[in-house]
Amino acid sequence: MNSACSFPSSEPTAQDRAAAQALLVENRIGPRNGHGKTAVVAMSGGVDSAVTALLMRERGYRVVGMNLRLFSPEDEDHRANPCCGIPAMDDARATCATIGVPFYAVNMEIEFGEAVVQKFVDEYATGRTPNPCLECNRHVKFRHLVQRAKQLGAHCLATGHYVRLETVQDGGRVRLHRALDGNKDQSYVLYTLSQEQLRFLQFPLGRLTKPEVRTLARGYGLPVADKAESQEICFVGNRSYADFVARRRPDVTVPGDIVNQGGDVLGSHKGLVNHTVGQRRGMGIAGTKPYFVLQLDTTANRLIVGERTEAQAVAIAASDVSFTSGEWPVAPFQSDIAVRYRGKPARATVLPVSADERTVTVAFPPESGPIASPGQAIVFYNGDEVLGGGTIERVSRQLPPAEPA
Repeated sequence: MNSACSFPSSEPTAQDRAAAQALLVENRIGPRNGHGKTAVVAMSGGVDSAVTALLMRERGYRVVGMNLRLFSPEDEDHRANPCCGIPAMDDARATCATIGVPFYAVNMEIEFGEAVVQKFVDEYATGRTPNPCLECNRHVKFRHLVQRAKQLGAHCLATGHYVRLETVQDGGRVRLHRALDGNKDQSYVLYTLSQEQLRFLQFPLGRLTKPEVRTLARGYGLPVADKAESQEICFVGNRSYADFVARRRPDVTVPGDIVNQGGDVLGSHKGLVNHTVGQRRGMGIAGTKPYFVLQLDTTANRLIVGERTEAQAVAIAASDVSFTSGEWPVAPFQSDIAVRYRGKPARATVLPVSADERTVTVAFPPESGPIASPGQAIVFYNGDEVLGGGTIERVSRQLPPAEPA
């Protein structure tokens, strides 16, 4: 087992302390209104959650750190990049000791395995593109952390996500907004939060940049101040998504044909799991224009490709749709649409289909739609505000141009 923390704390310099103190102003970290209240802080073992705990303490709360152990690596190779197992838990514990707050760890491996890991494998094996971080937030982190925080009698749950909350005075509705730091914004994976959850949550980092977060961590001598960020899905580690899925579903590595929308064979693939919708390189086929992956046809084991204009969506059908307001729209509305994490939004019309079945259709102007895949999240924005989102079920694309007579 790794030592408690791979990034031992060093005594902060006077300059570090001064820089950190300069950031502790109410319009950046929130009001100091936590006296006599308890805040549970979700501790991942990284610098973001560490500074979240620090800021909640600075705002007067009695802080309780809570870490979820989500996944145990299966082999030594995977352990080179752990971020949700024992080493991360040890880093979270070391941070809590430095700040001087109690620490608890909760084993959620079974729940995480069923709701996130298995779904990730199954979705990829059927040609869809899942978002495990979103599913973890929806089915594991916020569901269970909010529940446990309330059981402890806490007044709120705080996490290190980069988003902002704003409360509307009339009626007290809470609005979810993008973070001020667009490079770190995580609103795309939080559209499922309900009003009940939003009223109980706090996100202290929403008005800070990542460099400012590290400045605060160094100024207070936090042991994870310079810990590197994980850029991969936590349970995949340092292997490819394809390798991770193939170990559990060997059938996804069966070779097959690469075809255009007309069915003409252009080449061969080495397993659909090695490809994703929108992919432009790595197919080993040549053309006068670049080819993009349009569809993974798992029934016929074919990789369907086309030109960029053929890849762009003209309409998207989404299911499992929710709105942060808790209210279903009664009429179509214009919205900025995102289909990938920190992706450039596209303007479109959202047409409500069924409130009971929670389905909508999103229509894009010609040649302006995104390249999207079933399984991805589609999120609706009004400027910086998150309105809601859902799961892409079907993508309608532009048909290829007719052959000349």
